[in-house]
Amino acid sequence: MTAEDRVLRVRALLDSVRADGRTALTAPEGKVLADAYGIAVPGEELARDVEEAVACAARFGGPVVMKIVSPDILHKTDAGGVVVGVEGAADVRAAFRTVVENARAYDPRARVEGVQIQELLPPGQEVIVGAVTDPAFGKVVAFGLGGVLVEVLKDVTFRLAPVDADEALSMLDSIRSAEVLCGVRGRAGVDRWALAEQIRRVSRLVTDFPEIAEVDLNPVVATAGGAVAADVRVILAESQPPPRRTYTREEILISMRRLMRPASVAVIGASAERGKIGNSVMRNLVDGGFAGDIHPVNPRADDILGRKAYKSVTDVPGEVDVAVFAIPARSVARALEEVGRKNIPNAVLIPSGFAETGEHELQAEIVAIAERHGIRLLGPNIYGYYSTWQDLCATFCTPYDVKGGVALTSQSGGIGMAVLGFARTTGTGVSAIVGLGNKADLDEDDLLTWFGEDPHTECVAMHLEDLKDGRAFVRAARATVPKKPVVVLKAGRTAAGARAAGSHTGALAGDDAVYDDILRQAGVVRAPGLDDMLEYARALPVLPTPRGDNVVVITGAGGSGVLLSDAVADNGLTLMEIPPDLDEAFQRLIPPFGAAGNPVDITGGEPPSTYEAAIRLGLEDPRVHALVLGYWHTIVTPPLVFAELTARVVAEFRERGVEKPVVASLAGDVEVEEACRYLFERGVVAYPYTTEKPVAVLGAKYRWARAASRLGAEGPSTGAEAGDGRGAE
Repeated sequence: MTAEDRVLRVRALLDSVRADGRTALTAPEGKVLADAYGIAVPGEELARDVEEAVACAARFGGPVVMKIVSPDILHKTDAGGVVVGVEGAADVRAAFRTVVENARAYDPRARVEGVQIQELLPPGQEVIVGAVTDPAFGKVVAFGLGGVLVEVLKDVTFRLAPVDADEALSMLDSIRSAEVLCGVRGRAGVDRWALAEQIRRVSRLVTDFPEIAEVDLNPVVATAGGAVAADVRVILAESQPPPRRTYTREEILISMRRLMRPASVAVIGASAERGKIGNSVMRNLVDGGFAGDIHPVNPRADDILGRKAYKSVTDVPGEVDVAVFAIPARSVARALEEVGRKNIPNAVLIPSGFAETGEHELQAEIVAIAERHGIRLLGPNIYGYYSTWQDLCATFCTPYDVKGGVALTSQSGGIGMAVLGFARTTGTGVSAIVGLGNKADLDEDDLLTWFGEDPHTECVAMHLEDLKDGRAFVRAARATVPKKPVVVLKAGRTAAGARAAGSHTGALAGDDAVYDDILRQAGVVRAPGLDDMLEYARALPVLPTPRGDNVVVITGAGGSGVLLSDAVADNGLTLMEIPPDLDEAFQRLIPPFGAAGNPVDITGGEPPSTYEAAIRLGLEDPRVHALVLGYWHTIVTPPLVFAELTARVVAEFRERGVEKPVVASLAGDVEVEEACRYLFERGVVAYPYTTEKPVAVLGAKYRWARAASRLGAEGPSTGAEAGDGRGAE
């Protein structure tokens, strides 16, 4: 069958199902799709009466499976419409009557077209292969352990469809129980290639026919000799979402450049009255030192904060890059029309009162106006934004002007202010802080496209509740991750089963698993919580990129060494197996009651010189790729003494071109807090009172290095150095 014939055959079938007013295909119809796309299924025939069933079963010459065929019964097992292992004419007749009677009892109005007679597959490993239409990512293909326990085990992995052969094979290794596929307890491993082909072909089917909402092959029986789908379930979408307006990468960069580096800003709703949002925005722009033109717009004022006020934005002389709105929601549409006539490319909509309060039509109206005039919208319902390298504080919230390399975005105003407080407390310099709010237009993929090219940004951290266009985000992430880390805090991890699903795959995709797998596929470092996101963003630019997997723990306390070792394992890192010569070298440094190996326990009573010698040894040996230090407070080696010697040794090696990530856990009295600050400022990521956090940060750096294909690679040692900003100008 040619590709054209295949498409025509499937198209004709789907059209006939639609014409029949159905969204679910029957088993024989599912087989038509499977045959067209080369999806392996058992031999089967449709029997419309008892004697036909006997004849069909006889042709297979062995035990068969008998399944009810009804366009109105989606879950055949729930209806008692499946009997397995039927053999012999008498049993076939009895099974036929049973499944039909059960189906009629389950749904008296259901149309019964007959009974499917299917050859019984040999025993094998049951897996599930499926596809679902995700609200954010579109067509997504799934693979996992199958059978009746699939929704209990939930050992499933997801990828964007379509997948190629290599990506399909990688899915087999991505489930928790991947070892089962290789053969356990004397059982042969499965035919991996045949299984991957089932995944690839399903992904191609749903890509070719977007109206297919869900596909379920469950179970697929995988053996050493192949992989065959015992059951095929296909569900069509009731409707197709309207197409979303898209922009080219160059169009995004052009508009974002004028948003983040404006020469002129107009404030619509500017006010001289303290306590009003329009006054706060004006004061932040003026007091923040923005060097560009600031134009207040207010029909009832002539002068605001020493700046000439204009009745309308159309009266403002010259070009304007950004219009910041500080007026009630009901007035935005009219003012946005004026912004369009002025050819202003960006509108920052601070007002609330749109879709978040149920005013969807009002939000749709401003989106339509913006599209008509070519305006990009940030918001509505946001706190504004900060572009620190431009001394731009276009917000009604607390000003912040500490310049640095971290770009932070949030969908929530409250989270945005948490970001601000954390940045101030920790002294984290930022390149930008941007609120996204309702994301009527501009969203994470627009910002990520810009920050990926921005030379001032070394790391991007994003809080999000959803993605409007997950595929656009993945494209932007894949372009950015090789140059700098992208950290994401995805809220709503526990919203399991948020939408109804007609298949096992759909039910499994209703929770957070799709986001988790596809963000990982995009190379994003996912943070489990807000504090983790902020700490990753703060710390990842500080740490050099590791050159390999070997992590060595050096500690002054055996207890912290055990906890640090646990944290290493928990974060997917590898405790180095210390070679004999290096083990002997460590043993020469530590007292007889200490312990070499890994972790290296130098014991708590040792002077600063022992700490220094052990750290030097770890940095000197090229087989060691990262160090985790565990310090505990003693008078023999006070906290700041430990911090100073560690920072000095690390700096010395970096001057010699030896750059390895070094993280530290400090336990002790309050002096360890100052010691941690001292270390952090000098390129050693250190935290007091915790063994988990420094290793979690190191694990995040490793995850980025692997995603960016930097682990073991030569070249720049930090994510910041890798992103030179070409293309931003």
